[in-house]
Amino acid sequence: MRRQQIYHIAAMLLLSTSAAIHASHPDPASEDQAHAKPRPPKTTLGVGVTLDESGRLWLAKVENQQLLVARSDDEGKSFSNPVVVTSEPENISADGENRPKIAVARDGTVLLTWIQSLPQKYSGNVRFARSTDSGRTFSKPVTLNDDGRITSHRFDSLAIDGAGRVVVAWLDARDRDAAREQGGEFAGVSVYIAQSNDNGASFGANRRFQAHTCECCRIALAWTQEGPVVFWRNIFGVNTRDFAIANLDKGGMRRATDDEWRIDACPHNGGGIATDRQGQLHLVWFTNGAVRQGLFYKRLGGDWESQPLPIGDPAAQANHASVAAEGKTVLLTWREFDGSSYSAQMMYSNDSGVSWSGPQRLMESAGATDYPIPLIDGNKVLLVWNTAMEGLRVLPFDRLTAGKPSDKSSAKHAADKTGG
Repeated sequence: MRRQQIYHIAAMLLLSTSAAIHASHPDPASEDQAHAKPRPPKTTLGVGVTLDESGRLWLAKVENQQLLVARSDDEGKSFSNPVVVTSEPENISADGENRPKIAVARDGTVLLTWIQSLPQKYSGNVRFARSTDSGRTFSKPVTLNDDGRITSHRFDSLAIDGAGRVVVAWLDARDRDAAREQGGEFAGVSVYIAQSNDNGASFGANRRFQAHTCECCRIALAWTQEGPVVFWRNIFGVNTRDFAIANLDKGGMRRATDDEWRIDACPHNGGGIATDRQGQLHLVWFTNGAVRQGLFYKRLGGDWESQPLPIGDPAAQANHASVAAEGKTVLLTWREFDGSSYSAQMMYSNDSGVSWSGPQRLMESAGATDYPIPLIDGNKVLLVWNTAMEGLRVLPFDRLTAGKPSDKSSAKHAADKTGG
């Protein structure tokens, strides 16, 4: 695939605001759950970020068993004082494949989902809150899974159309548990969804979208011109764990990868998806299959698809990629480890994925890190990377070229600047 220099991308950040909520499902808390022995909190480097239509950067992070939200008007150089979303402490998942999700609608409503880890092994609830006053206050959190079971409801994904429709998808073990209670077998878990047509003021009943999916690979959602599209690691045949894709409104599951990764375990390695102006879908994923191994990218359009493009250095454990697209610009980010430090890597295209820059090593950290997250809207490009040693690092780009980023992109901002 040919490589070319990529054109100028000007600046402009995203944001809007937020505030109250009623959801149609009460919390399924039980006496057992309330009195179970609490589990120690996990690491909380996984953050949620988004840009709003005003160009502001929004951040959702977990500290001291509380979910906090802050925003930045200056590309992450400084943040507002964080607002507490969870008034009661919760053991919240924020560790890479499980992280808080944040989105901002056109009217400024701020929407959040996250996973509340329960004391029972692998169990959790999908939680939701929103703000309608520019993030100054948030509604009381509610639980979206409506089955009342203490089981695995995890690895959520959030997508909005910006005009009032909200979709939340997650991996759910209720069908597996029910089958086993009847003495039956059930491979994997299921994808369940909850939908709202009023910016999260209320949600309809849960709906099972797909049964027999991988147990702990994150789900990815993207909103296209034809509605929400979900990308997940499915179980094909007996135990082939390749990716599938489908429109949540229309159904019609399509096998998206043919790597033939046969494994009787969950890889704990989900994929990423984004859509561009032409309606193409851009996919990134990891595999260790019989056909190919490593990190890959490809694009889908109608009935055709490109050949998988290898990404990163397999010897450096290139892994956990994300993708973002706007217009004809597509960004790929991932993490590598060279034996002594982690690095945030990036490639980009300005022709909808036809040609690509070479990989760029943008940042390094010797301690524990989150996965790098790309953000793009209009002409604004940001890379967000949370690290244990240096804190939250935000890299803004005025220009993407085949060489080094502009001087402005050397910015590095610590997490304590969020006011947390």
